[in-house]
Amino acid sequence: MPRPTIAVFVDHVRCPVTTLDGTENQWLSKVSSVCFNDPPPAFLTSEGALAMTAAPAASATIDELQAVLESQRAAFRSEGAPAAEVRRHRLDRLLAAVLSVSKELAAAHDEDYGHRPELFNLTNIAGVVGPITHARDHLEQWMQPVVADAQLPTVVDSQPLGTVGVIGPWNFPLSLVVQPTAEALAAGNRVMIKYSDYAPRSGAVFTRAIARYFSPDEVAVVEGGPDVAAAFASLPFDHLLFTGSPAVGRLVQAAAAANLTPVTLELGGKNPVVVAHDADLTEAAHAVAAARLSNGGQICLCPDYVFVPSAKLEAFVQLARQFWLDALPDYLHHEAVTTIINDANFDRIIGLIDDAVDKGARAVVGVTDAEAVHLPDRTSRRIAPHLLTGVTDDMLIASEEVFGPVLTVLPYDDISQVLNHVARRPAPLAAYWLGGETDDFRAFRTYTNSGGITRNSASPLHYSASRDLPFGGVGMSGMGAYHGKAGFDTFSHQRVITSSLSAPTATSRIVASTPEAVAATRADLAAAAQDVGARLAALGFEPREA
Repeated sequence: MPRPTIAVFVDHVRCPVTTLDGTENQWLSKVSSVCFNDPPPAFLTSEGALAMTAAPAASATIDELQAVLESQRAAFRSEGAPAAEVRRHRLDRLLAAVLSVSKELAAAHDEDYGHRPELFNLTNIAGVVGPITHARDHLEQWMQPVVADAQLPTVVDSQPLGTVGVIGPWNFPLSLVVQPTAEALAAGNRVMIKYSDYAPRSGAVFTRAIARYFSPDEVAVVEGGPDVAAAFASLPFDHLLFTGSPAVGRLVQAAAAANLTPVTLELGGKNPVVVAHDADLTEAAHAVAAARLSNGGQICLCPDYVFVPSAKLEAFVQLARQFWLDALPDYLHHEAVTTIINDANFDRIIGLIDDAVDKGARAVVGVTDAEAVHLPDRTSRRIAPHLLTGVTDDMLIASEEVFGPVLTVLPYDDISQVLNHVARRPAPLAAYWLGGETDDFRAFRTYTNSGGITRNSASPLHYSASRDLPFGGVGMSGMGAYHGKAGFDTFSHQRVITSSLSAPTATSRIVASTPEAVAATRADLAAAAQDVGARLAALGFEPREA
């Protein structure tokens, strides 16, 4: 494994929205009447949750959003499925819009966060260039009808759906709306974007840029708070992509279900890392420590907890701590540290640490004793990196996604302990294996479930960096996928076009039920039953008595 640096840049990963409305961690969904152990975002608290199924207070907002949607649909009906050159032109305009305000976006990202390294912001913005260019360069190939292997002449056309809605998160508010927008445009759709209200400065810059390069009936960006977001989620889109937490994903899906709108949910989870017995412990500790602090730990692909061989656990903890000490001296003022997005999440992370320590966990802090006196610091929203050992299932951090600079370290001796732990929990978005391609690794692949597995890297970038591999979760970490061709397919309808070999006649429209036809059909069924019965008998299988 190459030695990592603390500056792990991520260009187009998707991550969950994690917001709070107070100190309570339990909240009631007015949509499904189910109590979730997860904080709601601003647009689903109080009347915002009701607005997902009932008319929100700002009825004019719904009217305005509906008007934009109707204008896009009218333009789509008038244009039909756009030609490749039209789609390329729109992708070029999308790229030009972002690049025209790259400096302003970088500064706005920094202001929205409180502090995020300038190079990280610029790299994140530059990260949209690749996906847009990739879609532009491949869309003609993706658009080609597929000749089907069927009894009759048949092709499968990729048809645009119409208008795609995109709801983005706050942690990568630009890239996680731009990439799905690019793939939706490549598929021939119009797009409406709900930009995160937790990133208002970058949202304002992006909205102005899009307005300069697109008419609202092509691409429209929606800003606003709870009423706007709730109204947006309730619109009858032709497809809706949401990036956020599993709890909020439930509510978005419920709102979409009222319109039978298909959804792609890009959610989060607790991502495990396994340090194999044959792994280089120093390299593994450095890799995990670097990945955990990428974007301040506020990436849904970040390692959340790590399994280390019992005999090596303490050494791993000290190696990871030393890596942080060496990489980030003067942590309170270091330029490479990304601060926590807001006070609510700052309090939530501190609460997870305090709950674990109060219940018996051991906390190892990745700063000097002199610095530890001044951390956590509410003014700058900086939390010292933490390693927690002795974590048990009754602690909140054992089940809640951290989304911050805290890493749980768990011991194991046999791979079965890892498999039992991971398989009993909701499937995460990502899983990481540091070590060789051994029988243990093959067991990990076979008996666990996750959106993806990365071997010999813990960087969030590796799982999401490929431009033409499907990116998405499974179960609680999401449904559906996008990125590259997968995104094009998600935002397309595969329409089958089949042709008869002859012109229709009156007699060909009626199937006669003759004794000969009945006997032939029964003979076909008997032959099929005999064939499958022989295959099962060869395996020693006998059906149970009814």
